[in-house]
Amino acid sequence: MNPAFDIEALRAVVAGIELRSFARAAVELGRSQSAISMQLKKLEQQAGTQLFVRKGRGLVPTEAGEALAAYARQIVTLNDEAARTLGAAVASETVRLGLPQDFFDDVMPATLTAFAADHSEAHVEVRAGPNHTLSDEIRAGRLDGAIVFYPEGAGGDGEPLGRLPMRWLMHKAVAGQSMQDRVPLVMFDHPCLFRQATLAALDKADRRWRVSVTTPSLPGIWGALRSKLGIAVRTGHGLPDDIVCADDGLGLPTLPAIELRLLRSQNATPAAHDLCEALRRETIDRVAPHRNSTP
Repeated sequence: MNPAFDIEALRAVVAGIELRSFARAAVELGRSQSAISMQLKKLEQQAGTQLFVRKGRGLVPTEAGEALAAYARQIVTLNDEAARTLGAAVASETVRLGLPQDFFDDVMPATLTAFAADHSEAHVEVRAGPNHTLSDEIRAGRLDGAIVFYPEGAGGDGEPLGRLPMRWLMHKAVAGQSMQDRVPLVMFDHPCLFRQATLAALDKADRRWRVSVTTPSLPGIWGALRSKLGIAVRTGHGLPDDIVCADDGLGLPTLPAIELRLLRSQNATPAAHDLCEALRRETIDRVAPHRNSTP
């Protein structure tokens, strides 16, 4: 006899994995932590295999747990869609969007506005992060759609949306000044595609360099440039008014272009599909309108 998984237990699995904390899931679902723990144990008994293992102070899914979570999202979504169709009161659906911080001022609000036109009751969760994190979140089903950077011409998943040239960036107050013998660099933490491209270009040109600032955030990059601590590499999209592209006279090496791709969850709900379509349209319109920007 096949087990009949409890819908609320499956909802707890989805919430715990997406929030990365079953303690936070308990708060969101209005349940006690002990009640959530009992639901998870019951699911493991029904599944006949271990679904979660303890890591530090929390629980993380096993391979079987990840597989169950993928089905749980679909089951919970279908359950709630059926309830809405029949007029029952259910919690609003949550859809999850990921993108680099470069697009938080234009693509993100435009996408949310377009999506809300047909899904006014949905809850949208927006996450920023480095490429590898966003890609992992998509594969794990913790994000429904994401815009990510890829090296130009690289293989891999995702729908190409366009390409943007990388630029050497600096604060306008130091624009035109001669460059130091060792190029002072402001960079994201490792791993970072822009960081890799920067160092490769400088090494190929036999230019000496030093790292002056590393930071995990784009505002951190802008802050370091405003402090005149070095030069950074990013695209020219969404630059603050006081950040400019470096003059060619500085003798800095040519940088490659970088691709933008849209990644989608394989288990996207209809609402998540609409979110991805809005994200695709707004990214093309606002970031890569010609689908092939050139230096």
